[in-house]
Amino acid sequence: MRIGIAALILAYVLSQFYRAFLAVMAPVLKADLGVSAADLASASGWWFLAFAAMQVPIGSLLDRIGPRLTTGALMAVGAVGALVFAKAAGALQLKLAMALIGIGCAPVLMASYFIFARQFSPAVFGTLAGLTIGIGSLGNVASALPLSAAVAAFGWRETMLGLAAITGAVALVILVLVRDPPRLATARDGSLLDLLRIPAIWPILAMMVVCYMPIAGLRGLWVGPYFADVHGADPLEIGRIGLWIGLAMVAGNFAYGPMDRWLGTRKWVVFGGNAVTLACLVGLWWFAAAPPATATALLIAAGFFGASFPMVIAHGRAFFPPHLMGRGVTLLNLFGIAPIGIAQIVTGRIHAATDPVPPAAPFQAVFLFFAVTTAIGLAVYLLSQDRTD
Repeated sequence: MRIGIAALILAYVLSQFYRAFLAVMAPVLKADLGVSAADLASASGWWFLAFAAMQVPIGSLLDRIGPRLTTGALMAVGAVGALVFAKAAGALQLKLAMALIGIGCAPVLMASYFIFARQFSPAVFGTLAGLTIGIGSLGNVASALPLSAAVAAFGWRETMLGLAAITGAVALVILVLVRDPPRLATARDGSLLDLLRIPAIWPILAMMVVCYMPIAGLRGLWVGPYFADVHGADPLEIGRIGLWIGLAMVAGNFAYGPMDRWLGTRKWVVFGGNAVTLACLVGLWWFAAAPPATATALLIAAGFFGASFPMVIAHGRAFFPPHLMGRGVTLLNLFGIAPIGIAQIVTGRIHAATDPVPPAAPFQAVFLFFAVTTAIGLAVYLLSQDRTD
C-alpha cells in the first residue's frame, strides 16, 4: 500500500505543476501564439473547472470501484491533454488542453485522502493530508525556475512533449502499484444529498471556497503578468519569484499538518492562518506599485499561511460517515477547486476591464477581488463547529 501511495503522491506532484505552470509560460505563449492575459486566465480557469466538474463522479467511483482504476485511467487523459498543449496553435487549443489536463489531475489527491480515511487512524488524517500536499507542492516549485530553465533550453513545445510522456508513465505506474482498500458493503448507499443534510458542513464549505483560491489564482497565473507588466521582470526572474512562493507553500503545508493535534483545534488553526492571508492580500492591493521586493514578500507570506487546504479537508472529513467518505472528500474538493476556475475567468475580465494607467491598477483590482472574497469566507466560517479526532 505504501508504494501505491508513493505513486499517487508522484501524480500529485504533476497536478500541482500543471495548475501553476502558466505563470511562467505566459510571456512565451504571448510572444509565440499572440494570446492575451485574459486568454491565459481563461485557460487556467478551464483547468480548475474541468477538475471541479469531475469531483462528483470521482467521489462515487472511489467508493464503488476504488482509487486504482479511477486515478490511472483519468491520468492517461491528462497525458493526452499535455500532448494537445504541445501542439496548440491558439487560445482555443490551450483551453481544451488545460481542460483535459484538469480531468487527468482531478482524482489524484482525493484518491490519497480516500486511502488515508479508510486505512489509517482518523487522528493522523490531517498530518498525512498535509504531508501529501507538502511533498506534492514540489510540483509547484518545479513549475517555477526549473520550468523556466527547461523552456529556455529546449523550447516550450518540446518541454510539454516531455511532460506528456511523464504523465502517461505515471498513469501506468498507478495502475500497476496502487492497491484498493477493501470494499464496504454499504458503498453504494447514500448520496451527496445525505452529505449536504449535515448542517455542520456548510460553514466549512464556505471556507473551502476561499482557503485556496487566492494563492492558487496568484501563483497559478497572475504573478507572471504582474511582475512582467508592472516591474519589467523577464521569465527567469518570474521563475525565481515563483520558486520562492512555491517553497513557502511547501513549508506551509508541512506546518499546518500536525497543528490540530498540537493545539487541539482545527477551526482556529484554519481561521488564524487565513486571516493572515487576508492581511497579505490587502497589502498587495495597497502596495501594488511599491518595489517588487514588497510584493514578493507579501506573496511568500500568503503562500505559507494560505496552505490550509488539507486542514480544512480534515475539518470537514470528521463529520462524514465511512460509507460516504469518497463522496465526502470529493465534495469538499469540489468546493475548493471550482471557485478557483470561476475566479480566474472573473479576474481575467476584471483585469481586461480596468484602465491600465497606471500599470499596477488592473492588478490592484485582481488583488482586491481575492481580498474581499476571502473576508466573506472567513466571516461565514466563524459559524462552524470545531471538531478534532
